[in-house]
Amino acid sequence: MKHTIQALVENKFGVLARVASLFSARGYNISSLAVGETQDPSMSCMTIVVNAEDERMLKQIKNQLRKLIDVITVIDFTRKRYIDRELILCRIDKGEGQADVIKKLIKQFSIKIIEEDKEYFFLEICADTHQIKEILKEFKKIEIKELVRAGKIAIGK
Repeated sequence: MKHTIQALVENKFGVLARVASLFSARGYNISSLAVGETQDPSMSCMTIVVNAEDERMLKQIKNQLRKLIDVITVIDFTRKRYIDRELILCRIDKGEGQADVIKKLIKQFSIKIIEEDKEYFFLEICADTHQIKEILKEFKKIEIKELVRAGKIAIGK
């Protein structure tokens, strides 16, 4: 099961490397990782999505994170109410029939054309995890030239 964990950390050199090495040393795969400065430039917020098969493993991950000197707080959103978003940028060829599919998807989902030329659409998608899965399923019907995806970010309610 995928779990979303948020760690508030000191914004300084090497913290990300220590957190990442904690996971890799224990054989845990990070599905998604997003890091950014908070309103306080001395702190960063890490949103980590990890696949933990059982509660014992999840508890161990959280405890190991809390032991790191630069970690201020750790929040497990698994059983909490929160809002999450992911960002996708993609370039889609304007091939035959593609424009109609794109326009249909724009009406249906949170998709924004950020740039358009005679050959391509450049799209921005910002949505929750469920919507992202639905959009990517629809995208299988069209030819995507390039797609980049940012990690999940989350905030508690």
